[in-house]
Amino acid sequence: MAEKKISFEQAMDRLEEIVRQLERGDAPLEESLSLFEEGTKLVKLCSTRLDRAEQKVSKLLAGPDGAPQEAPFFEEGQE
Repeated sequence: MAEKKISFEQAMDRLEEIVRQLERGDAPLEESLSLFEEGTKLVKLCSTRLDRAEQKVSKLLAGPDGAPQEAPFFEEGQE
């Protein structure tokens, strides 16, 4: 897979496709290794993006003193 900007969802879809291919077990060794390598890169990409999203959410939910505070997903009456 060429290095390019892909969305988190696209990376997850491709990762699922790679897992299916590897689970079938019918690919030649070199192709399997290539798929595995691509998969590890996608796992790292997805993990990094999830970490960034978590940090952003924590920052947005920080209280006045900077400490994280719990907040309901929906405000009352918005469900």
